[in-house]
Amino acid sequence: MASETDPAVLVLASLADEPRHGYAITQDIANSVGVVLGPGTLYGVLARLEADGLIEALPAQGRRRPYRITGLGQRTLAEQVEQMRRVADLGLRRLRAAGAMP
Repeated sequence: MASETDPAVLVLASLADEPRHGYAITQDIANSVGVVLGPGTLYGVLARLEADGLIEALPAQGRRRPYRITGLGQRTLAEQVEQMRRVADLGLRRLRAAGAMP
């Protein structure tokens, strides 16, 4: 089950609006959602997403290699965030019904 802190979802979300290199991806994720991805996690996720055709590496810019999301990656991200939204909506409705939330 993917979650909002699933590193693959976080990386796809970071790349959804523009290409970024590894350090920029980690900074974007940390600044946006407060999750810090270590280098081992990040580069493992990048390799997997690239192998799955969800992102692609762009030509290196000096020592940095930017990545961009592919069309398949955009569709996959859209499906994941829509599923997360449905789960969040369900949880909120049931918590309200139980009186646990206003």
